[in-house]
Amino acid sequence: MIYISHLIPDEKMKFFVEKYGVGVESIDFSISDNLDQLSRSIEYCREKLKYMGTDQLILHGPFLDVNPCAYDSLVREATMTRFSQCYEAGLELGAKKIVFHSGMNPYAYYKEGWADHVSVFWQEFMEDRREIEIVLENVFDNDWELLLDVYQRVNQPNFKLCLDIGHAHCYSTVDARKWAENLAPYVSHAHVHDNCGDRDSHIGLGKGNLPWKEVLKLLPQDQGRTWTIECMKKEDVQACLESLYASDFCGV
Repeated sequence: MIYISHLIPDEKMKFFVEKYGVGVESIDFSISDNLDQLSRSIEYCREKLKYMGTDQLILHGPFLDVNPCAYDSLVREATMTRFSQCYEAGLELGAKKIVFHSGMNPYAYYKEGWADHVSVFWQEFMEDRREIEIVLENVFDNDWELLLDVYQRVNQPNFKLCLDIGHAHCYSTVDARKWAENLAPYVSHAHVHDNCGDRDSHIGLGKGNLPWKEVLKLLPQDQGRTWTIECMKKEDVQACLESLYASDFCGV
């Protein structure tokens, strides 16, 4: 199943849903103002999904001013609260998955001990939450090993990984193909976009220099695996869809 990140206007989302039968990855519940008015935001999101013509939904969780690796107890508490609110929205809306950033910042944290500390947060968060699959996404992560370490430590059937191929290409010194090769068994969701390796530009596949065909061949169609096109312009979303449908990486 392919999803489109709700980074473009509703009417353009509706166009892609109608033409390609894609689902929606909503960013509504990554925004703190929406979480402050949770019930209202849930209803508003439900109305938008109805307008766009789909009930196939993935949520992108909060990522600004929150951090699952926080050592400050108040920051950790705020992170747990915001993530819990997003999970509640997912339950209400029937979301299939929720994407959360790893929170790894190589300029702020040493690699040693990071996975252990983050895993404690996720073990607590996942303790009584079995209804929705949680996927942990790489952003500034320099290599794939820490994410795999967290996955193995949490060890819950509905806790998986999200490989953002664009982030791996521009933020990591490890080739994106190595990310996919080593994480493929644990990746149930992927964010798809391109860049030139210099910045996180979120452009259409083929417009940058990411070897996306080779990367995605390492993430073939699998029961439960999903992909989200994460571009901010309609023409880039279109480029990604055309590239995916012209390839056989996931049988589309």
